[in-house]
Amino acid sequence: MDRPVIRLRNTATRRVEPFVPIDPANVRLYLCGPTVYDRAHLGNARNVILFDVLTRLLRHDYGAPHVTYVRNFTDVDDKINARAAETGRPIADITAETARWYLEDMAALGNAEPDHMPRATGYIPQMIAMIEDLISRGHAYAAEGHLLFAVDTFPNYGQLSGRAVDDMIAGARVEVAPYKRDPMDFVLWKPSGEGEPGWDSPWGRGRPGWHIECSAMAKDLLGPSFDIHGGGNDLLFPHHENERAQSCCADPETEFARVWLHNEMLLVEGRKMSKSLGNFFTVRDLLDRGVPGEVIRFVFLSTHYSKPMDWTEAKAREAEGTLRRWRAMAEPGGGVDPRVLDALRDDLNVPGAIAELHRIAKAGDGATLAASAALLGLLTPELGHWAGAGDDNLVEAVLAARLAARAEKDWARADTLRDALLAAGVVVTDGKGRGWEAGPGYDPSKLEGVA
Repeated sequence: MDRPVIRLRNTATRRVEPFVPIDPANVRLYLCGPTVYDRAHLGNARNVILFDVLTRLLRHDYGAPHVTYVRNFTDVDDKINARAAETGRPIADITAETARWYLEDMAALGNAEPDHMPRATGYIPQMIAMIEDLISRGHAYAAEGHLLFAVDTFPNYGQLSGRAVDDMIAGARVEVAPYKRDPMDFVLWKPSGEGEPGWDSPWGRGRPGWHIECSAMAKDLLGPSFDIHGGGNDLLFPHHENERAQSCCADPETEFARVWLHNEMLLVEGRKMSKSLGNFFTVRDLLDRGVPGEVIRFVFLSTHYSKPMDWTEAKAREAEGTLRRWRAMAEPGGGVDPRVLDALRDDLNVPGAIAELHRIAKAGDGATLAASAALLGLLTPELGHWAGAGDDNLVEAVLAARLAARAEKDWARADTLRDALLAAGVVVTDGKGRGWEAGPGYDPSKLEGVA
């Protein structure tokens, strides 16, 4: 069966290249998920939205039953241990609550849940088995209760991130410990002290290092080779580099992931997000401030994943106005516009797809607009609660009151109502004052009690 070609930016080759699945009847992708100890910050949402759109496209082209999407939860980690010690709460309670928060926040942004959401603590036997394989093949060694991967046994180490080993030592998060044979060797398993989570293993009671979990879970759920592995570019080194090394050494006849997809980072009002700058937001912060999840999603999609994305209040206001106009005209029964598909297949050019949605909206084709936007996770019924008809009724009431004031030649009241409409972001679209649309900063709640 001939299918349209999807092209993706493969970090492993540094090229945008045609995507060729290992098995077209079983397309498999894995996204590194959150460490569940706190709310997801705004930047955490970017690769979730990216992979949600990618999965929608793959399911459109290959058929939903032929695509498997996995995103994990890291629920064993020193940050979680520290949060438990700080709060006095059981680790299981913290991870369960935080995972629930994460799913609620990602759903509020229009993301469908993956097919599998494994938790690291559910795959300890698989991790132990993989470590044993690495030891038997000469790629891992024991030292002072730790099991470590020997980087010098994998000649291709550094190829994924494109770094020389000496540079990686100098500038990366590398734990230099006296028991390591080489500074770049990384922990596969470490001993657990009293009060720390631990599991029995051939090397004593302990817990896994960070990197082994994704290798073990991906292999168990997707096989030793699968199609696409992704995450933010902050995970490229050391996490993904180490994942690739240990997986290729445990299963030397395989390639682990064929395509590596990394998104760039997030800025807020042109600056790196930082608590010290006062521009650090969680997804929930914005939702609680009344920014609709669909608006957040639209702003994220408006920048290509390979470029830094700048979240600004101005972009959010503009996105809200656009979505309100589109929702007012969207209707069921249409098909996806081919030019929207072409844009998405060209390295997930979502900004290009959004440009096509503007063209479709300008042409007044509400049915095609709705179907095409749904492929981006926009204009869906699930995300439409924020643009309810009650808001429109407020606007209509003020417009009617202004028309009545003008008819009575009460120019002062007419001007007051006009100013109220402008302050609420309402744009009057005809000379008679009856037609309108939502503009930047649209907030109909400002019209309550005005009429």
